[in-house]
Amino acid sequence: MDFLTLFLLYLGFVLTTGALLCVCSGRKESFLARRVNSASQVLSSVIPTQLQRVTQRTIHRLFQTRSCVFVVLHVALQGAVYGEYTWEVFIYCWELQFHLLLLLLPYLLLAGNMGCFILCSQANPGIVTKSNHASLVKMYAYDGVLFQKGILCPTCNMEKPARSKHCSFCSTCVHRFDHHCVWVNNCIGAFNAKYFFLYLFTLTAMAATIAIITTAFLIQVVLLSNMMHGSYIDNQGQEHAVEILFLIQHLFLTFPRIVFMLGFVILLTLVLGAYCCFNLYLALTNQTSNEWYKSRRYGCSHRLTLQPHDRQVVYNNIYSKGVWMNLKEIFKPPTLLERKKKT
Repeated sequence: MDFLTLFLLYLGFVLTTGALLCVCSGRKESFLARRVNSASQVLSSVIPTQLQRVTQRTIHRLFQTRSCVFVVLHVALQGAVYGEYTWEVFIYCWELQFHLLLLLLPYLLLAGNMGCFILCSQANPGIVTKSNHASLVKMYAYDGVLFQKGILCPTCNMEKPARSKHCSFCSTCVHRFDHHCVWVNNCIGAFNAKYFFLYLFTLTAMAATIAIITTAFLIQVVLLSNMMHGSYIDNQGQEHAVEILFLIQHLFLTFPRIVFMLGFVILLTLVLGAYCCFNLYLALTNQTSNEWYKSRRYGCSHRLTLQPHDRQVVYNNIYSKGVWMNLKEIFKPPTLLERKKKT
């Protein structure tokens, strides 16, 4: 194994395990974290120190600072998919007399998605400043479990309002913090959560629509060629009826880029669809990703240091006000004036 291959393996290992360790944050003594650290130490003994430092700086730049790298990657992937859809799938489907509105639907979704992307990335997510701190502190009550009164942010040197969190990427505290999204290069908070939800929904719909149209095109090709009723001869000279595996292999050899794109958008649809459902669940129950994760973590520990040792902490979501009001809070965040009227 040459040195370049070893270094690339090391870089891939660090990139993969970096994401795993982010998932394991808050569980310093977990089995996975110990195994990852041990494997990293073994590889570090082989890789020169200077290259290790370059790799660590690169990983820090990508995953721990605000960067446009993933935005560029996001646009490049969209461009590649839509380029293949436009120059091959659209033309073939047009020749097969697919309905024009169906073929134009992915472009309409793309326009809506780009609008939501720009709004989500440029909007103020709800940065806590000295000028709005007093009003944001009064916005939500402290539940005493996930959010406790009197906790200071050591970086911003201000008391943390309930449902807020300090973002290490942006180096600011964010009101109703959900998470920092590297794909839009911005935090998701109270004032851009609606744009992120629409961005995620349109992105999922884009992938699903392209997958459906491409699948319909390939099925039409198979039906027109009458291939399912044919047969083929294998390497031993035996004749077999056409099977699904042979059919997929034939389509891949005939339309390699289209089949590869189809596999990518199907995987994307499944992943984004699951994430979209998770975000819908959070919206309906008036939770953020940060709150959901913290509630699971406290569910494992069962105890808080401020509570007596013989008393278990039971987390109760005090922010949920019913499905309709929870959805309304996403698309129309409450203001201090509204809270005064209610009280």
